[in-house]
Amino acid sequence: MSHPVSSIPRPLVRTNQWFIFLSVAATWISGQAWVLLLPLIAGLLGMFFDYNPVMKVAKRFLRKKPSAYIPEDKDQQNFNQQIAISLLAIGFVGYTLHWNALALTATIMVATASFVAILGFCVGCFIRFRWQQYRYNKSRN
Repeated sequence: MSHPVSSIPRPLVRTNQWFIFLSVAATWISGQAWVLLLPLIAGLLGMFFDYNPVMKVAKRFLRKKPSAYIPEDKDQQNFNQQIAISLLAIGFVGYTLHWNALALTATIMVATASFVAILGFCVGCFIRFRWQQYRYNKSRN
């Protein structure tokens, strides 16, 4: 028995990716680490309560029914969001503790991943695919 795959319309995923990227850029430009809390909190709300305020606001601007858009796999997006949340948290803590190398490394990674995803290549998808492949191959041995 298969279960239906939950999905998220691509424009909502893209909006979230832009929000992450622009928040990190705003942090770099302003020097205000608290800006990282905006996508971090939105991501945490999405992960734990299935309520991402960025996507909820963006959903109001969809011109078609959500099902009319290219779907993004919800499980994959949750995996990607876990990576983003981790890097945003590390970046925020790094800036707060004045560990600038750590903060910059984490924020560069999350900004790069979000921007590359906007351009069409999902780093988190690649990581998850390789992890699943590794687990499958290990189970066969």
